[in-house]
Amino acid sequence: MATTLDLNNIITQMETGKQDSVLRALQTYNKEMNLCFTFSREEEQDREHLGELVIDFLKLELQPSCQLACLETVRILSRDKHCQGPFISHSAMSTLAHYAGLVVTSAAEDVLQGPVDGEGEEGEERENGSLEVANKPSPPSENLDLEVNAEALKSICNILLHSETGQVVAADLHLITGVAERLKQRHIPSWNHEVCFYILRLTFLLTALRVDIRAQLAQQLHGVTLLGNYLEDTLNLCWIDTLETARAGSEGIPPKELPPLTRQQIELAMEVLKILFNITFDSMRRKVDEEEAADYRHLGAILRHCLLSCADGEELNDEFHGHTVNLLGNLPVPCLDVLVMPKVQQCSTESQGINMDAADMLLEFMERKINQGHKLKETLLPSLNLLTESARIHRETRKFLRSKVLPPLREVRNRPEVGSSLRNKLVRLMTHIDTDVKDCAAEFLFVLCKENVSRFIKYTGYGNAAGLLAARGLLRVGKDLGNYSDDEESETEEYKEAKANINPITGVVEDEKPDPMEGMTEEEKEYEAMKLVQMFDRLSSCCRYLA
Repeated sequence: MATTLDLNNIITQMETGKQDSVLRALQTYNKEMNLCFTFSREEEQDREHLGELVIDFLKLELQPSCQLACLETVRILSRDKHCQGPFISHSAMSTLAHYAGLVVTSAAEDVLQGPVDGEGEEGEERENGSLEVANKPSPPSENLDLEVNAEALKSICNILLHSETGQVVAADLHLITGVAERLKQRHIPSWNHEVCFYILRLTFLLTALRVDIRAQLAQQLHGVTLLGNYLEDTLNLCWIDTLETARAGSEGIPPKELPPLTRQQIELAMEVLKILFNITFDSMRRKVDEEEAADYRHLGAILRHCLLSCADGEELNDEFHGHTVNLLGNLPVPCLDVLVMPKVQQCSTESQGINMDAADMLLEFMERKINQGHKLKETLLPSLNLLTESARIHRETRKFLRSKVLPPLREVRNRPEVGSSLRNKLVRLMTHIDTDVKDCAAEFLFVLCKENVSRFIKYTGYGNAAGLLAARGLLRVGKDLGNYSDDEESETEEYKEAKANINPITGVVEDEKPDPMEGMTEEEKEYEAMKLVQMFDRLSSCCRYLA
């Protein structure tokens, strides 16, 4: 982006060390560059020098307006991935953490005097002595201006996004510990939405980019409980039973009938859901103890409320439910029983006395993703896998899903993949070009059929089922898999009448085809038979040649 600003003039004003001059110069720069996200390489050295001067200036005692101008400049400069040098030393990051209201640990402060190996020397005093640099910033003030807070948080987010060295320094300074302390202070009424959002965004980036920080938040800092409580407060929830939530002040109203959540609530909730996804990513792959299982069930109850709540706007609502489904998929499978624990209410979707509101919502979400047809691997598979595992472990859930997806067959003259029902859509996915999508759709239907081969073929056709059956070595074996209850297979009168005439390959009753040899003489039949023998002989010869 071309600018009319003279960076040398701004640098000259910075070097005077006078707050009034610095403030005017930086405010001019910030106004001109506020929407700039691309930078010319010609001014790269000047921008780095400006960044060094601003960081050093922030270590002085400044008026709030000057602090804000300096941090706005850092936010703008830190967008340039080629000019991260001034901001990625321990000293610079510690200064920004101070303005963000994050406490760094004593162990981390020991290294504040020196820069990271190979990086700049912004921790040292300038030769001209015009800027006197403090060895390390003072402890964060409780009354730190919220705008200053937000700008510092944005700057750190930019640095983490563009610099691996910045990520290492953040880990060295144990920024996640300071962030966790801020998250515990969520009840402070003076915090505005922007500060809350960027504290969460910073937490997301730290856990997304650093595996060690992810583990630290999950284990040492009890991240599941901490963030579960944050999500609970954000959504204004209360507990009406051990594992059942309601919106505070609306305890008697089902979640689906409540007014939409505000945009600010949804934005904060989605950030929390993304962080929780990061720190629970391996929970399904390891055995959890009783205490962890209790935490996950507690979280699952909150997620059930998220699933049944709605946002103001279809697109936002879809995104919110998408993050909820992604996180539910990380929970240990035995903990998914919280989805069906709430009591049945007057307007609940019920099956065999069990509340199926969550299962019904998941099914609707899954079908919506199938209909959208966009990036099915990313958007569809989380809900499809979640429904599969829920059906596998919970009998009532499986029966409910089967009644919705695989109702008793009545239409036997259309192929299983033809039509607009949910069964038709899922059977079509069984031949999808993406192997993961194909396998997951087949697995879901197979589980709904209680892993019974003949029943699976009945609903999908042998041709569509062949992929899954071949993968499991069941093409020529009628053995059933899984541990399921014994209930009788109900067949409609229409199916019973047509059963003998159904082609097992296609799964439909096909019109009788005329006999191709009808009207031929015996000599003609013999001639056609010999042609067939010769074709088989040529095919066999080709196979031997290729071998």
